[in-house]
Amino acid sequence: MPDTVTSLASNLVTSEAELEAIYGQPSGPAVIKEIDHISEHYRRFIELSPFVVLATVGPEGLDCTPRGDPPGFVRVVDSRTVMLPDRRGNNRIDSLRNIVRDPRVALLFLIPGEGRTLRINGRTAISTDRDLCATLEMEGKLPRSVLVITADRVYTQCPKALVRSRLWDASLHVDKAALPSSGTIMKSLMEGFDGESYDRNYPQHLKATIY
Repeated sequence: MPDTVTSLASNLVTSEAELEAIYGQPSGPAVIKEIDHISEHYRRFIELSPFVVLATVGPEGLDCTPRGDPPGFVRVVDSRTVMLPDRRGNNRIDSLRNIVRDPRVALLFLIPGEGRTLRINGRTAISTDRDLCATLEMEGKLPRSVLVITADRVYTQCPKALVRSRLWDASLHVDKAALPSSGTIMKSLMEGFDGESYDRNYPQHLKATIY
């Protein structure tokens, strides 16, 4: 059996030409469905989605973060613009740090029970206009800022990944006991950390700080 590292090194794909030789060129619906604006059909996906993954890029690398709220929380302003409120979080602001240095973003919208996803690639700016933030309040709390995203490419993704993963199949939901708790993880990283208290108090903490 050849050495694994040697085998991998000799079979790396390093150019677009090599990729195209393996996969060919996209065609048919894969190409037709990509447009440079938010159509009425694509708008419906956004309005029904309670969850989006936001990808950003900065000098230190990439960041990918989940964002969620009741359906419609990402507001479609017009055929090229959507707005995403930045809700209360952990103040790492990794995505926002990236955006002020590189405005390119990608969004992946999911809808529970639906296999297709919607993707938007574009550019964003961060607004702290108080009147705008006020229009996106939730439970009496205003977002600290709003991402104003200009769409450059918009298209749906076929359901193969979600079908293969059976993501929405409740019978496959993982028992929480099968995973280490957040307190357990923190305790392993910080000597003296009270993981048991952290886990015990977290449900109330989440309730108090959700917005």
